[in-house]
This record gives sequence, structure tokens and C-alpha cells, in this order.
Amino acid sequence: MRDYVIFTDSACDIKPELLCEWGVPYRSLTFRFDGEEKEYSNDDMSVAEFYDRMRAGGVAKTAAVNAEAFAEMFEENALKQGKDVLYLGFSSGLSTTYNSARIASVELKEKYPEAKIIVVDTLAASAGEGLMVYLTLEQKKNGATIEEAEAFVRNLVGRMGIWFTVDDLVYLKRGGRVSPTAAFVGNLLGIKPVLYMDNEGHLIPVSKVRGRRTAIVAMADKYTEKATDKENGTVFISHSACEADAKLLADILKERHGVEVKIITDVGPVIGAHAGPGTLALFFVADAR
Repeated sequence: MRDYVIFTDSACDIKPELLCEWGVPYRSLTFRFDGEEKEYSNDDMSVAEFYDRMRAGGVAKTAAVNAEAFAEMFEENALKQGKDVLYLGFSSGLSTTYNSARIASVELKEKYPEAKIIVVDTLAASAGEGLMVYLTLEQKKNGATIEEAEAFVRNLVGRMGIWFTVDDLVYLKRGGRVSPTAAFVGNLLGIKPVLYMDNEGHLIPVSKVRGRRTAIVAMADKYTEKATDKENGTVFISHSACEADAKLLADILKERHGVEVKIITDVGPVIGAHAGPGTLALFFVADAR
């Protein structure tokens, strides 16, 4: 049986040093600020600087990974060593990154006909994608073949609980998620939307609550309602420059269910460019999305 390597991209919001420790190669999406020529990856700018620039009015635009970058990564880190490829990618509902990996896989199969090159659309983003990478790695460590790991993660795609809230509706307005009027009135009244990622990988507003703490409690309520293993499940939280809120959410979950949040991580610039500072997101395995 051939060995295989699990790959991902920077939209998973797992820190590079941790991905390195896990043995997961990745490629970075990029971003640039309006009016500037310089292009950055998540690794090129600290999250603190990025969100400071956004708060000061900076508008960042993002770009997907191209097929050539994926082809090079798959070859250098697996195929040339006689290993197979399992790539878990950023939601196709939000980026063309997954499609770039798919194109690379088709091209490489002609060059490496004996290899298995599998690309999976996680239909997830940020640490939701990261959680799927982590759980699939656990399967590999327990002896899963590449086919078994693929079947596991494809089953997981429809069972990821991905819930989040934002602090300022202006960033969702820019992305067309809320209307300009709704954003203006919502910010004026202190309305905080609670959203989730659906089965097509799109962001769907579910409810609107007044006040930040109410939104955080509403997210915890969704965990209580939907998590398959409330006491012992693996839970990730990501946040954009609101660590205290992330810890509050973790504390609520621990108080209610005794569950320990496995990872609290930053929402990186590529995801943060669309959600803005003050984004808080919760990820867990659910009965359904």
C-alpha cells in the first residue's frame, strides 16, 4: 500500500508552524489592499497589523491559489517520492482555489498514472476547514488508507457545524451578504447576525440578535442543539482580533457540557478580508449542517 500525504491551503487558518508539526503542506491564498501593488500571503503580515489597517479604512481584496502552485506542491511533497495525494480545500462556494487544485490533479494524473490524486471540497472555511484536516489526520494516524480517509472526510463535509457572528456589518455589506440599508440600521441598533455555512459552502444568515454577548450565547446554543458529542467532541474556535470573546465562548461550552476547546486560532487575513475584525466562529461535528 502506497503512503499518502494530506494537503490543504491557508484558508484553513491553522498556524503554519502547527501545519508543519502535523506534516501538512499547504499553499497560501493572497491579498492586497486597494491602491497598493504589493501582494501578501497570510504569512507576510501579522493579524494585528492587518486588522488595524482594516479598522483604519483599508479594503483588502483576495486571490485564489493557482493550479501551477498546487501542481508544484503535490509533486515536490508527494508524487516524486512515490506517495499519493489527498488535498482538503477551501469551499468552492467562496473561492476558486479548490477548482485550481482539481485542474492540477487532472494534469498530474497524466504524468503520474499510477498515483492517486484526490481533491476534496470541504465546503468549509477558516478553522472549519482546519478541523476537517485535523480529524482526517487522526484517521491516517489510526491506519486509514487513502480511500478510507477520503470516505471519512466526504462524509464529514455534510456534518460540519460552522457558526459565526460578526461585529460590524459593513464587511458583509461589501461582500453582498447584507444590503447597505440593513448594514446601516443593524450597526445603528447594535444588531449582530448569527450565520452558518450551508451544504453548498455559502454563508447564510440565520438570526439577528441585539448585542455581542447575546450573539455568543446564540452560537453556544447551536452547539447544544446540534453537536453529536457535546462532552467529548473536538471543537475549534477562530476569531479576528477578539480573543476575549473566543475565550468567553469556550468557557460557556465548558460550563454547559464540560467540553475543552481543542484550538483557538486567528482568522487570517484572507478570510478576515471578507468578514472583518470582530468575527467569531465556532466549528464542531454536528448531526447535519
